[in-house]
Amino acid sequence: TMRLRGPLLGHCGPGTCCREQRSAVFVVLFALITILILYSSNSANEVFHYGSLRGRSRRPVNLKKWSFSNAYFPILGNKTLPSRCNQCVIVTSSSHLLGTKLGPEIERAECTIRMNDAPTTGYSADVGNKTTFRVVAHSSVFRVLRKPQEFVNRTPETVFIFWGPPNKMQKPQGSLLRVIQRAGLAFPNMEAYAVSQARMQQFDDLFRGETGKDREKSHSWLSTGWFTMVIAVELCDHVHVYGMVPPDYCSQRPRLQRMPYHYYEPKGPDECVTYIQNEHSRKGNHHRFITEKRVFSSWAQLYGITFSHPSWT
Repeated sequence: TMRLRGPLLGHCGPGTCCREQRSAVFVVLFALITILILYSSNSANEVFHYGSLRGRSRRPVNLKKWSFSNAYFPILGNKTLPSRCNQCVIVTSSSHLLGTKLGPEIERAECTIRMNDAPTTGYSADVGNKTTFRVVAHSSVFRVLRKPQEFVNRTPETVFIFWGPPNKMQKPQGSLLRVIQRAGLAFPNMEAYAVSQARMQQFDDLFRGETGKDREKSHSWLSTGWFTMVIAVELCDHVHVYGMVPPDYCSQRPRLQRMPYHYYEPKGPDECVTYIQNEHSRKGNHHRFITEKRVFSSWAQLYGITFSHPSWT
């Protein structure tokens, strides 16, 4: 049999040949490793994998001092957004509220804030009926307006605050603002506002200031909970939140315990599965629910926010 010899098979004779070949291999390996490190640091720089809010920069502006001017503009009528409640409660959409019988307690609150299309009909024993403000995402506009008996007529005192990116809310064709305005023709007492483009940018800046992550570069969507919490801090002297789990809840929850994400969707996705998948997913855009809760935890003492069902203490 014929044996092949030479550098192609990694065999070299005595002298400088071997040393030169080894040096060349090391140079190539070093270059590859350097490229990989640079690539991974750039690509991972904006990917979520938080153990804490290590990326937080300086303390952002005090939310209590955010200006209301040009922040929320009326979609229906020419009123200005009511600007002060002493005691507010946020009633989340969490299934943790089922069976709590909190309805009477929530009814006694000075101001009650709900989110998106979370109903009260059929659940009032646990979540009450009173709705002072309802914060609604662009993705939930049609679900809310399709049920005026539930969301408009049932609580006519409700002030709606709609939020969404300008390309969703104000695009020339099919503008969501026009959809809401048309709904207002049928319900002349309906009071509705939209978050302005300048304020939307402030919400993004706040997220970056608190987390050290650029929202767009990290492929993150702010949740309605994020908008609701900030609006509550702006509007209210004291905020109590019902049904929101603490940031470490899903890492401590018994594996076999299943909790629907929404109290009104018993067969919907599991709460913790939803949180964890969104927090760590790298493909596409996702809510960063756990990170947002870490931020809320850091705000609790600063802004007088308390949590129950479950308690955060």
